[in-house]
Amino acid sequence: MNTTTTEIADDIFRISTFVPDAGMSFNQILIKADEPLLFHTGMRALFPLVSDAVTRHLPLESLRWIGFGHVEADECGSLNQWLDAAPDAQATFGGLGCMVSVNDLADRPPHPLDNGDVIDLGGKRVRYLATPHVPHGWEAGVLFEETTSTLLCGDLFTQLGDGPTVRTESPMEATVVAEDMFGYSCLSRSTVPTVERLADLSPTTLALMHGPSHTGDGAQWLRELAADYRRRADLAPAPA
Repeated sequence: MNTTTTEIADDIFRISTFVPDAGMSFNQILIKADEPLLFHTGMRALFPLVSDAVTRHLPLESLRWIGFGHVEADECGSLNQWLDAAPDAQATFGGLGCMVSVNDLADRPPHPLDNGDVIDLGGKRVRYLATPHVPHGWEAGVLFEETTSTLLCGDLFTQLGDGPTVRTESPMEATVVAEDMFGYSCLSRSTVPTVERLADLSPTTLALMHGPSHTGDGAQWLRELAADYRRRADLAPAPA
């Protein structure tokens, strides 16, 4: 497997490993700042590849924050390896997820976040937005880097394949294919309003966990995603 790094916004890097058995890329987002942040850790088996990629930009021990979108192996499986490599680093996650999972999973106590909390990284600012069950996981959330209008999307807009690193067109065509195949998104009364709330941020870069990053009219693309979720919810069979 090969791991690549691409700068997708000013001092924000997409670290990507295509995993053939899964048929998709697994991405981490590194934000260089006075207090650097890594969003997503990757699975434990990917730690050597991803950590080597991070060292192309900064020493591992300089990492200060490790965040993720929800509790799954690809989001936080190697968390403790990162905490061991970066003695001053602290996991940061939504308060609910810390209470039910990360307080126990992490080798050091995490920093819990409430919806809307901001971490000033020094030169960059990330705002935490709780997105329960969107696209999945009751503890789910995303980060929005305010100085570059970059939305760290987690599993939103998941795509298959090993395509370009950055695209300027809508991600929806590829996203619909993946959603049709996996049905990875929860459809609840809060799904559409949550995605529309993210659209109100007007991001100019969407940093995906699975797939390329997209630069352009992020607000429009999020509204397209909300419309697709609304269509799917309307088609869903009523409970028996």
